[in-house]
Amino acid sequence: MSEAPIQFDRNTGVMSGASPWERSIGLALLAGSKVGALISHRGYNACANTLKTLLPERDIDIMLNPGAIFSFPYGDGYWSKLLNRTFKYEYELELLLLDSKDVDYTLLDCGANYGYWSVLVSSPRFGSHKAIAIEPSAKNFARLAHNAKINGNRFYPIHAAIGAQRGVARLSGTKHEAFSIAGGVAAGGEEVSVISLDSLIEDGRIPAEGKYLVKLDVEGVEIEAIKGGSRLLQAETMVICEEHGNDRNHTVTRYILDHTQMEVVVHDPVTGRFERLTDLKVLDRIKVASHVGYNVFATASAFWLQRLYGMNSAQTRSAVAR
Repeated sequence: MSEAPIQFDRNTGVMSGASPWERSIGLALLAGSKVGALISHRGYNACANTLKTLLPERDIDIMLNPGAIFSFPYGDGYWSKLLNRTFKYEYELELLLLDSKDVDYTLLDCGANYGYWSVLVSSPRFGSHKAIAIEPSAKNFARLAHNAKINGNRFYPIHAAIGAQRGVARLSGTKHEAFSIAGGVAAGGEEVSVISLDSLIEDGRIPAEGKYLVKLDVEGVEIEAIKGGSRLLQAETMVICEEHGNDRNHTVTRYILDHTQMEVVVHDPVTGRFERLTDLKVLDRIKVASHVGYNVFATASAFWLQRLYGMNSAQTRSAVAR
């Protein structure tokens, strides 16, 4: 990361510091995202990573908003969709976070990867909230720590995996966006410390009382993470869990409905509304792409439920989108 990074402003579309060749690849990545959006970006990551082999190793710093910089290797298949200014990454979550900019909450960004949500939530446009970003992969963590640094160290990164209890596990996987400890200690890969959500309270990193948003993108250990957060879930806490599109049993949501006191809410793309989920068949309709994840919102907090349902007014959605 010694060479100065390319700069790209998502608000204006201006790219600076790139060579003519790098600009050409950028245009291909942009075109691929616009076409790929029609099929949930199926195949985009692989194509972008192929193009990346034609580029010199270099970073790109993307200005997400005037107070938020997100850095990643130029050409990265997962994050290069951000070159498409019409692309919305987890749109329903962004709606909630923008609507909650006036709420005094802390984000627990579990499976943070390079820290996209921690960068945004801690930015002035989103309310300058506290954020703790937890990432198990050492390579990803270096990127995460770099993004914390270039944003004034305004969020706190932790190198660990999230599980049901403290311990040690091994990572599996080859894609930076899909490392997992689901294989347990017997699997090959990098050894990593495991912490629980409640250990953040026990270690004095967060108070037991407060408002929390817990983003769980932990590749197959969402249930274990929830089990390890029983104390935290007694606070004003909402969990945002990833439901994998290829899981037709809807395992995470099924567990929440059957074994916790939390209510589950989904953003219905047909109605554009946040709706309470009581029938898992609704997820059969929503989860149309097997290769992507879908967010479900789970909480026993009347405050957070009111916040979610309050966004169903057209006036609120319009104000948030601006």
